[in-house]
Amino acid sequence: MRSISIQKNDAGQRVDKFLSKAVKGLPTSMMYKLIRTKKIKVNRKRTEQNYILREGDEIQLFIREEFFDSPEKDDGALERIRPKLNILYEDDQILLLNKRPGVLVHEDTAASENTLIMHIKAYLYQKGEYLPKEEHSFAPALCNRIDRNTGGIVIAAKTAEALRTVNEKIRANQVSKFYLCLVHGTPSPREATLRAYLRKNSGDNMVEVREKPFPGAKEIITGYRVLETRGENALLEVELVTGRTHQIRAQMAAIGHPLLGDGKYGINRQERQKGYKYQALYAYRLRFEPTEKENPLSYLEGKSFSLDPSEIWFLRDSAL
Repeated sequence: MRSISIQKNDAGQRVDKFLSKAVKGLPTSMMYKLIRTKKIKVNRKRTEQNYILREGDEIQLFIREEFFDSPEKDDGALERIRPKLNILYEDDQILLLNKRPGVLVHEDTAASENTLIMHIKAYLYQKGEYLPKEEHSFAPALCNRIDRNTGGIVIAAKTAEALRTVNEKIRANQVSKFYLCLVHGTPSPREATLRAYLRKNSGDNMVEVREKPFPGAKEIITGYRVLETRGENALLEVELVTGRTHQIRAQMAAIGHPLLGDGKYGINRQERQKGYKYQALYAYRLRFEPTEKENPLSYLEGKSFSLDPSEIWFLRDSAL
C-alpha cells in the first residue's frame, strides 16, 4: 500500500484526474475499477471518482508496486537551460511575458528544450519556486497561447490555483486581449466589430471564415479600430473577443485587408524581401476585467498591462 498526501497544487481537482497524472503507470480502466472496489480510498474511506480533493487529504492505494514505476523526473534540462525570458510582470501566482516571434510555446519533436514553457520551468526551478520531484500533478503552465510567428503577452501560471483561476477568467471573457497589426489598405469603417464564423481545417493548418454559419464552424467576434495610415497600409488595434485559431489573420483577410508578412492568408513575397519574416501582429495589451466574485487573483482585476512600442518589431524598425 502507498499513500499520497494532497498538497496545495493538487487540491481542487477530481480524484480520477489527479491519479491519471500522479500514477502514470496505472491504466485508466483499472483505476476506475480499483475506485469502485475500494482498493483506492481517500482518508481511508470509500471515495467516488468525482470527489474533489482538498489540501491535507490522504489517498491510499492498495495496488501493485509496478504501477508506480515511471521514469524519474529529470531535472537535468532545468539545470542546464539558461532562461531567456522578457518578463513584463511577476508575482507569487503568475508571470506575464513578452513572447518573441519565432519562439515556440510548447515542445515538439524538433525542439523539446528551446521553448517558452521549458524556459519558464527552468527559471522557476533555478529560483527554487518549482521543484518537480515534490509535485504529484502540477507543473507551471501557459494560460493562453500565441502562434509561433506572432509575438506578444502570454500568461504563465506558477500555481495550480492560478492556472484554474486564469483559465476560468479567459472562458468567462474576463481577460481582454488587444493586438496591434499592420494590414494592406485601410478598412472602412475605421472602427467596427466583426462577427463571422470560422472552421479549422486540420489537414493544412488553416482556417476558413464566412459571414454566415456553416457546418463545423464556430462564431468569432473581432473588434478593430484604425490608429493611423502608413501609405498603402494601416495600423490597427484589434480586440480579440473570441479566441479561435488564426482568428485575426483570417478575419482581416476575409474582409480584404490581410496582414503584412502573412504567408498563409496573404501574398507576401515582396514583404519578405523588405524584411517581414513574420506576420505583423503583436499581442501588446491585456486587461483583467473587474468581477464581483472574490477569487485568488482579485488583486489583478481592473489592471491593464501593456508593452512599450519599442518592444514591437514592426513599429520599431523604421525601414519597414
